[in-house]
Amino acid sequence: MGCYECCMRCLGGVPYVSLVATLLCFSGIALFCGCGHQALTESERLIETYFTRDHQDYITLAYLIEYFQYIIYGLASFFFLYCIVLLAEGFYTTSAVRQSFGEFRSTVCGRCLSTMFIVITYVLVVVWLLVFSLSALPVYFFYNMANTCHTINILSETPSSINQLCIDARQYGLLPWNAVPGKACGMTLSNVCKTREFFLIYDLYTAAFAGAGMTVLALIHCPLHLAACQLVLKERHRREKEERRLHTLFGRVLNEHRGSLCSPYVLHAADV
Repeated sequence: MGCYECCMRCLGGVPYVSLVATLLCFSGIALFCGCGHQALTESERLIETYFTRDHQDYITLAYLIEYFQYIIYGLASFFFLYCIVLLAEGFYTTSAVRQSFGEFRSTVCGRCLSTMFIVITYVLVVVWLLVFSLSALPVYFFYNMANTCHTINILSETPSSINQLCIDARQYGLLPWNAVPGKACGMTLSNVCKTREFFLIYDLYTAAFAGAGMTVLALIHCPLHLAACQLVLKERHRREKEERRLHTLFGRVLNEHRGSLCSPYVLHAADV
């Protein structure tokens, strides 16, 4: 085999669909975990500085943020390993690998393993749809905050009316109802929106939301590819079984008619 044929065979064995899905999953997890972790840290500082004066008012929120950050560490580690396993599964379902390893994917163990990955991945899709929905909540909060600040800037010539425009963190469950002040109004809120921390947190939550969406797309893509490969293997196995049955049947008929028939299949000496 020449160099060109060898390269073509190697390229033919690359599962491009699984490779794209794996890269998409890695990118989504990196965005969600990295940006989400930093956004939670900055959010705690923002609420501590502008929405409350007592440490006891946001201590529950601080604990929740810490727990979520530990969950992010676990998610990053788990999906790093799981994406590698899915990529390996994609390699083992390509035609070049099947030719090299004797079609071991058509065995019962191989089919059960592929089915297990498909079921696990679909469960993860459902979980990440929930995560994707929850990650939209902070984006919605900061989007409303930015719109309120924009309205305050337009009505800045009438101070009496802008003081009625507020963002209350207690309404979103970020602070208890007895937190003081618990909200930012008027020009105070407008000044908060002009800080570097606000723009940073808004961008980080938006990136984390996009990363969760990318992860959902990647997780949907992987089981569809594995299911399609499993169907192809099943159909190919059925065709080979049918061809062997017809081959055996024709051999019997040929033997009965003493070689007066012509077979469309290649017969071996042992079959006659």
